[in-house]
Formats: sequence, C-alpha cells, structure tokens
Amino acid sequence: MPKSVERGFNELVSLAPTEEQVTSPRVRSRGITRRQALAAAAATGVGVGVVRLLGGSMQQIAGPRTATATNWVSPLSSESARVMQLLRRTSFGYTPTQLESSLSDGFNKTVDRLIETKPAEPPALASAYTPGGRFPVAQLQQWWIDHMLTTPTPFAERMTLFWHGHFTSDYRKVADETYTYWQNLTWRRMAMTDLRSMLIQVTTDPAMLRYLDLATSTGQSPNENYSRELMELFTMGAGNYTEDDVRESAKALAGWQEPQPDSYATVVVDKANNVTRRLPVYSAQKTGALNSRRAYKGSVTYLGKTGPLDMQGVLDRILAHSATAQLIANKIAIHFVTARPSASYVKSLADTFRRSKYDMKILMRAVFTSPEFSADASYRSLVKSPVEFMVHGARALEVPSLSKLIAGSGSGMGQSLFDPPDVNGWPNNESWISSNTVVERVNFATGALAQVKGSLPSPLDAVHHQLDGVLSPQTASLFNQAADDRARWFIALASPEFQLK
Repeated sequence: MPKSVERGFNELVSLAPTEEQVTSPRVRSRGITRRQALAAAAATGVGVGVVRLLGGSMQQIAGPRTATATNWVSPLSSESARVMQLLRRTSFGYTPTQLESSLSDGFNKTVDRLIETKPAEPPALASAYTPGGRFPVAQLQQWWIDHMLTTPTPFAERMTLFWHGHFTSDYRKVADETYTYWQNLTWRRMAMTDLRSMLIQVTTDPAMLRYLDLATSTGQSPNENYSRELMELFTMGAGNYTEDDVRESAKALAGWQEPQPDSYATVVVDKANNVTRRLPVYSAQKTGALNSRRAYKGSVTYLGKTGPLDMQGVLDRILAHSATAQLIANKIAIHFVTARPSASYVKSLADTFRRSKYDMKILMRAVFTSPEFSADASYRSLVKSPVEFMVHGARALEVPSLSKLIAGSGSGMGQSLFDPPDVNGWPNNESWISSNTVVERVNFATGALAQVKGSLPSPLDAVHHQLDGVLSPQTASLFNQAADDRARWFIALASPEFQLK
C-alpha cells in the first residue's frame, strides 16, 4: 500500500512533487466565515487558522487540474492504490473491512465482483404505500442513505445515483413519494442491464410520466416535453435531431397513462378545517399503461423514416443513431474517469458499447480496465459529489447512523436526493466546490465527528487507508501539528485530498 514516510505523527511527511512541478495558479478564495470557523474549531479542538486554511485549500480544487498541476504525486503504479481509487469511484468509499477484502482480491477480481454481483434490494419502506404518496421526502432520503451506508453492494447504489442524475425527475413536481420510491427501486434493478430495456422502463415509469408530462399526452394533443428530453438529455444530445423529430416522436409516444390504483382512501389533509381528499392507494409497484384510445393512429416521419411508430419503435431508432452510444459513454467517462475525457477515448468506449448492443456491464468493464482509468493523470482528478463525500466520511469513521445528518446536509452542498435543480440533473466535478459549499463540507466533518461518542478509528487509517498515504505538504503539516485523534480526523475529512476521488 502506498504510504507516506512516518514514525508517529511528529514525523508525518507527504508524497508531493518538487516545487517546480506545482504549476497550477492559485484560486482566489473568500474562505469560510468567521462564525463557521469558530464553530468547527471549537467542536474539533483545532485552531481557527487551521479551519480557514483547509477551507481555502479546498476551494483551490475548483479549477481545471492536470497531473502536473497538483501538490502530490500519483501512486497508481501500485495495485493497492488502483484498488482504492476504484472503490472511491464506485462504492462511496469503503470501510476497513471492505478495503481489506478488495486488496486481498486485487484489482481485476474486484472489478469482476462489482460488475457481476446482483444488486442487494433495500429494505421495504413502510411509509411508501401511504395514500397518495403523502409522506415526508426526508424519510425517503434517509431510507436510501441508510442503504448506501449498509448495503453489501455499494456499486449498485453508485450506479443508481448516476442514473438518478441522468434520467432526472424531482419529488416536487412528481408530488407522490410512492412514485419516487418506485423509481428508485427501478433505477437500481435496471442500472447494469442494457440501454434499450432501461429506456422502456424509464419511459413507462410513473414518476417520469408525471415529471415530463407524458401521462397528459394524447394523439390529438401530444405533449413534447418527454420527447424532447428523451433525445436531448437522455440519449442523443442536442444537434442530432430536429424540431420536426420532437413533434413527430411526441405523437408516437402519446397514450401512456399513470397506473390505476387498487383502491382509494379518504384522508384528512387539513385538520383545522376538516378538509378531506380521496387519495389513490397501491398495494404493489406498478408501471404506466398504454391507453390505445389516447394513442396516435397515423404515420409519422421520425429520424428520416416514415411509417406507423410506437414507443419501442422510437427507442429503436434512437439506439440506431451513433450519437446515443457517444453521449452515454462520454457521461460515464466524466463521472468515473476524468472530467475532460479525450474524444478518442470516448469514441473507443462508445464503439464498445454499441457493439455490445448497449450492455452496461460491458461498458463499465471497458471503463475500469482502460489504461485511462489507472493513468497518473486520472489520480484525484474527480471531485466527490456531496453524497459521495458524506457517505465516504461515514464509512471511514465506521458510523453507519449518520443518515439523518447526511440527508439534512446535502442541500447546503448542492445535492439533495430526489431534488435535482432541473431536468439537466446535477452539475459535476469542480462545480461542486464554491465558498458556500466548502463551509458546508467543513460543517459536515464537524457534525459527523460530534456524533462519534466512543473512540475513533486510528487516524493512521485516515491517512493510509482513506488518503492513500499521499498528502500535500500543507495537509501533512497540519497532521503533524494536530493535538489529538479527533483533530487529525477532522483534518483528514476536511482536507482537499478527501474531497477528491
């Protein structure tokens, strides 16, 4: 395992390049507020200056970076470092036990296990079948985070989160948490199948039918929202279709409706005024249904072909277009390999994906086993999303009871589960880092440590197991000066190194 040289904390040093290798420009930073710094310092026992220094350093990772423009060197010539990078990017970090098992298996066997293991189903959410799906979204968020923290198949949750940000919907417009819960179950089950079957499930998902208005679309009055986003954001990308294609595919997709409930229940929705509503009740998960009377009966001209067309025909024509494999491969590369993948790398992945008939297992294996994934330029080239950062922190601390804190902290960092900013989903990589979100990341480190009532794991584990033993001179110096284990863990979690994967 790559390690920095150490003989106790007083002699902890970094693996960093020489001064002339550090060529990235300094990013001017407002730092964190005095109030936040004081709160963090008081809670962890570190000085206010340390907190401000970490906050400023974290903001410096918000710009484009290259392998020679960092203050550390890549350890990826070591297989153990490659395993740890793989886990950081696929599994929301890891516990010591998970790391030990993967290091024992080695990189290739770990890739096989991640890809081939069937996703573990989360426990049933008791409130999910509340009439009308009227229950707090916080329950749904905590339920998913609890599963992220405890599941034996964390890669399944990472892929579920990826598709949650790609095939986007939000609980506010869906306005039915039962539908949102079902969507989460569906995205997990389909995550590593093939794109065609995935697109069928996305199109007929009740939450999606409501979010992009396909459930209101009829042959006589087609709604274009889903038709447009299906091509622009989900598959082909802008510039690969015309406005006529949007209108024509909207006709072909018309007729799908939300599922019929099993019964209705009369529920008091305003106790003060004794207002009741009749709300739908479901006994099991359902998909949308096609109402042939509402469907379009004529011929359409779509993506250069004319004739009768239904939903599956629309999807087949989309999949026949080379841009579809390109868009998915590019987005996967950005999320798992590098913020700025080369055109040749994306083309290679896209060609593999298309030849496989859009098999996600084949695409992800090609990603993880590609030279680009383990190249020195890839090391710490991605910024953890808020969910990745917080779940990894909880796993590193071995505290699986932080779901409430994680769910409550996400919005301040820019990522509240089931509530993306718009149909484009969340931003990525350096977009996660700003003066405000840095404050929230520091606050989370403080809050997480405050919930550890007993002894902490060894802070040496924080350095060697969570940070590859590769620190910048600044972080190493702060470790050397830290007064106790709690302060060392705070420095680890709030360090720029821990924000990256």
